[in-house]
Amino acid sequence: MAYDFSLPVLSLRFIPIWRRHFLVWRKLAIPSILGNLADPVFYMLGFGYGLGSLMPHIGGVSYLTFLSAGTLCYSTMNSASFEVLYSGFSRMHVQKTWDAILNAPMMLDDILLAELVWGASKSLLSGLAILLVIWVLGLEHDWALSLWTIPVALLIGITFSGMGLVMNAVSPNYDFFLYYFTLVITPMVLLCGVFYPADRMPVLLQEFAAWLPLTHAITLVRPLIMGEIPSRIALHITNMLIWSGASFWLASILTRRRLLK
Repeated sequence: MAYDFSLPVLSLRFIPIWRRHFLVWRKLAIPSILGNLADPVFYMLGFGYGLGSLMPHIGGVSYLTFLSAGTLCYSTMNSASFEVLYSGFSRMHVQKTWDAILNAPMMLDDILLAELVWGASKSLLSGLAILLVIWVLGLEHDWALSLWTIPVALLIGITFSGMGLVMNAVSPNYDFFLYYFTLVITPMVLLCGVFYPADRMPVLLQEFAAWLPLTHAITLVRPLIMGEIPSRIALHITNMLIWSGASFWLASILTRRRLLK
């Protein structure tokens, strides 16, 4: 069967599917939120206070403040990725939820859009949870500016949900996702400035990281936490929109071939 390269047809039909995912998640909401919150908070506090006590301030702020912005982006990215990969694959392949939905007057594009928006919605909760920790610890330098991290977190969720859907479309099993986390997610965490300034790396790695969406997410979030207005905002938003749009289009092509052949 030939690939169908047509653009996804977007409509509001995705809303009932999104609501279905929400109602299922609501039954296990508290364990889910605690699970998404605990890991990044432990990393932030452990590295922030541990390594932070051994190094000087970075960019005029404590290492904990510096790290908190990267942790917000890292947590949001991880939450979106895990949702569209493991939960999305379960709904598509194991539980056959997608097959059941396709028996209704729904299109595959509606299901994919619902997965994208649901992944972004769940990841936004993770970002909000980290932001709440930042507020409680008093790490933000301007409370009003830090609120702008919320729409950025939503954009991060959309971007990495789209990228995850591509892997979901080609994965034969759960183990396959380890390649994505090992070869894509982990390098981005290490190259894009989550734990240390990206400008400390060799120039070649800096140039490579400049194309990655997590770099642009952190470049937007970190100044907002530090009480500054980010520079070149349009460039950073455009980069993430291109990644999300291209990924969603590719995911729709690959998923159609997988399920509609």
